[in-house]
Amino acid sequence: MSIFVLGVFLALSFVVRAEPVTMEQAIAEGLNRNPDLVAARSGIPVAEARRITAALKPNPVLTLDADHLDVLGTRFKPENNGGPNEVSVRVDYLRERGSKRENRIALAESEKSVAELTVRETARQVIFAIQCAFVDVQQAQESLALARQNLASLNGIVEINTAKVKAGDLAVVELSRSQIAAMQLQTAMRQAELQVLQAKTRLQFLMGRQQSAVDFEIAGAVRGEALAFGVDELREMAEKLRPDLAALRQTQARSRSDLKLQISQRVVDYTVGTEYRRSQWPGGANSMGFFVSAPLAIHNRNQGEIARAEREIEQWALRIQAARAGIENEVRTAYQQHTSVRELMQQIEPSLLAKAKSVRDTTEYSYRRGEASLVEFLDAQRAYNDSVQSYNEVRANYARSLYLIDSVTGRSVNR
Repeated sequence: MSIFVLGVFLALSFVVRAEPVTMEQAIAEGLNRNPDLVAARSGIPVAEARRITAALKPNPVLTLDADHLDVLGTRFKPENNGGPNEVSVRVDYLRERGSKRENRIALAESEKSVAELTVRETARQVIFAIQCAFVDVQQAQESLALARQNLASLNGIVEINTAKVKAGDLAVVELSRSQIAAMQLQTAMRQAELQVLQAKTRLQFLMGRQQSAVDFEIAGAVRGEALAFGVDELREMAEKLRPDLAALRQTQARSRSDLKLQISQRVVDYTVGTEYRRSQWPGGANSMGFFVSAPLAIHNRNQGEIARAEREIEQWALRIQAARAGIENEVRTAYQQHTSVRELMQQIEPSLLAKAKSVRDTTEYSYRRGEASLVEFLDAQRAYNDSVQSYNEVRANYARSLYLIDSVTGRSVNR
């Protein structure tokens, strides 16, 4: 009975296939498992640990002292004026001034904010990569479907020609030509299958899967809605939403926090301490001592670090300016690309595709009736194939342009 149950289980495991993955599911899985994003996310706990370190207060220093000990056998007595033995306990504590601890905490919090924004920027790049890979799979599947359709059509021609040759109504060379054309389409179909497999493998890698599933499938139509924003609106979105630009601004804010810390570092700290001392005179003697010590800030007043922090603030301002110019160029380029692809798709869809299909269907019908040659049919088939391939490529590029606009504006990580 157990062997039978095992056999049923194995049979069902081959029958049951995984559910197709949508674009949203692929992105969600990638955000959880993509190795680049996982590595970037590990920087946040590091920043949190630095925040803990920054908030720590100095430890007090305990000193235990044993002095004037008669370990050499001198035998202290009034005649040799030696001793007496003394023991002491002393505690010193560094007193920080100038809000150093508060400034350290502010700097650590700024570093954590930078780490979080870095994760968002990595997520933006991962999302766009997954979206493009998803479109690659869609385009490859459409190319495979077209190749199978072409092969099925030509295989029908080969069957008809085979029957005609047997009936003596067609030359053998004509059958050979159709068979060679079918073999070429068979090779094209195998290449299309390989492209689908490669596209699926890359998509699963970006999703963070360690191994590619053989039964991996996707679901969903190619994106093709109209863009609802103008270039100026997109530029304003990018100014507000791009995480890399926000990270640069936060890094500049971190440099400001660093400057405050360095300014506070020039404030002199002092150490306070107290001591209890026990002298071993006949009858014993107890004493207390209090201490205050501080460095004299004559030469080093942290001038170098203050100047370094000031220059860093200026440096990050220039980087922010350069990043804003680069992002504006990315937005305009993406918008121009989208506009160009949209116009091309509008030209292909109503005219070229319909005409190519009509010519192919008419030529195939004529060839089956013996009114057109095989060369004419293959030319019409090739023209239709090129038209459909061009249309599929334009549709895929249009979808990529929409995803690119979402990425360059930062909308992909702010939905």
